[in-house]
Amino acid sequence: MGVVPLIGLNNGVRIPQLGFGVFQVPEDQVAGAVRTALEAGYRSIDTAAAYRNEAGVGDALAASGIPRSELFVTTKLWNSDQGYDSTLRAFDASMSKLRLDVLDLYLIHWPTPRRDLYVESWKALEKLYADGRVRAIGVSNFHTEHLQRLFDETSITPAVNQIELHPLLAQEDMRKVHVTHRIATEAWSPLARGGELLHDEAIRGLADKYAKTPAQIVLRWHIQIGNVVIPKSVTPYRVKENIDVFDFELALDDMAVINELNNGTRTGPDPDKFNSA
Repeated sequence: MGVVPLIGLNNGVRIPQLGFGVFQVPEDQVAGAVRTALEAGYRSIDTAAAYRNEAGVGDALAASGIPRSELFVTTKLWNSDQGYDSTLRAFDASMSKLRLDVLDLYLIHWPTPRRDLYVESWKALEKLYADGRVRAIGVSNFHTEHLQRLFDETSITPAVNQIELHPLLAQEDMRKVHVTHRIATEAWSPLARGGELLHDEAIRGLADKYAKTPAQIVLRWHIQIGNVVIPKSVTPYRVKENIDVFDFELALDDMAVINELNNGTRTGPDPDKFNSA
């Protein structure tokens, strides 16, 4: 199993290119899942206030015995907590649950444009960054117009934009915007939640060719196009398989085969329309 590469963010902080996501992992199961991930070699853990499992993540990290300097922890501000003062309070609550003094990456989870509070929330993140309470700040599910308001009205360019991204939704235009502004592209739902993608004939054919699983083929595609990726599983052997993608490389022709699967299919909400509390 190869070593996970580190990606340099636009402020010099480095993030593991492959991490472990805990979306929809219940609080009573998340500590065990994170422990399995850490034992498999993951050092980046991605959670969120909305997942309601930050305390379990904190328990697993505290019990791991792994030096804090070797871990990279991300959490996210939920929609109902947006606004300057409420963002600062939400950050404190998350840090208490995670049992951390300094966070590695804090993200605004969704722009929720109807609220029109993400600029004020971003200014609160800038304060947290200036105060040394978080090493890097970023956003999640932001489209170009949402990012542009931050460029125009605030001081710090996001280090990361975490967006739905997989071969069925390759997000080429957003990735170009990210490159222009030195924003790291982080993919959530990198496997399109399994199903159609992992049963695709082309993906399965490549899995046979490289003697890998369909999931490993897709994750390797992400790695080779430069994404930061956070697959999630609570099945121990899949947790281990998902990080075992650094001992092979997809040929350019095979990358092109995967690129052809892009058809704009979303598994999650459209950020322009999602305003849930």
